[in-house]
Amino acid sequence: MPMGVSTSRPENGVAVVTADFPPVNALPVTGWFDLAHAVRSAGHDPEVRCVVLAAEGRGFNAGVDIKEIRAEGGGALIGANRGCFEAFAAVYECEVPVVAAVQGFCLGGGIGLVGNADTVVASEDAVFGLPELDRGALGAATHLARLVPPHLMRALYFTSRTAIAAELHAHGSVWRVVPRDALRAAALELAREIAAKDGGLLRLAKAAINGIDPVDVRRSYRFEQGFTFEAQLGGTAARVRDAFGKENA
Repeated sequence: MPMGVSTSRPENGVAVVTADFPPVNALPVTGWFDLAHAVRSAGHDPEVRCVVLAAEGRGFNAGVDIKEIRAEGGGALIGANRGCFEAFAAVYECEVPVVAAVQGFCLGGGIGLVGNADTVVASEDAVFGLPELDRGALGAATHLARLVPPHLMRALYFTSRTAIAAELHAHGSVWRVVPRDALRAAALELAREIAAKDGGLLRLAKAAINGIDPVDVRRSYRFEQGFTFEAQLGGTAARVRDAFGKENA
């Protein structure tokens, strides 16, 4: 499989959109837009009744490519924010249900993707968190709040700590926790069950459920992004980002 974003059709009615950006699936700006396009395209296909969002490698997603932002500055930051916004929205607005298959680490932008998915299957080694405060950024609390209760969300956000898959399963946001080598099969099993329903009715159901959500995830996340730019303009973001990783150098 070539690096980047790819789409496969392993069985009738199911599309699998896979991200592969070694070594840790920290997506560059173009990667976020490619992912958004792939998810939207799969959802537009009348033959698709469920989308599985997956990733190759050690972990599901490590967020944005900090090295790219360091190298290119404000333009890359704007691109990353726009790309994340589009990718998160594409998952939420996908016309059919989206199953996230999460292994290893799911951090930063990964939380935005998974929090906007319709259901989540995770491997036993999966961990979820927002290390944004350690990386000079803010955002995706909107999506973490869809995975854990409010006070836990705040504790995880302020400490940059992670929660394991079993904890999220206990909170009801992860459907199943399985061994890593069983992850893809478990995600496809759930997708197959969903895809067995009538495609037209599934699309109506997705629109109806989104319509009764108490939080407008697009507006909420966009509000958060404004504080990322405030931190950038004030110099706080660059100071924290420049120190990121150097303590272990």
